[in-house]
Amino acid sequence: AELARRRQGWTPNPPRYTSGVLGKYARLAQGADKGAITNLL
Repeated sequence: AELARRRQGWTPNPPRYTSGVLGKYARLAQGADKGAITNLL
């Protein structure tokens, strides 16, 4: 019950980097379970 209540009010933080190399990485990198690759092919 407590976790469900917290989950409803949670919003993700905005990305810190929106431009440059780190911004590109933040937009394109996949999760660690996918290998954290930036290749979209």
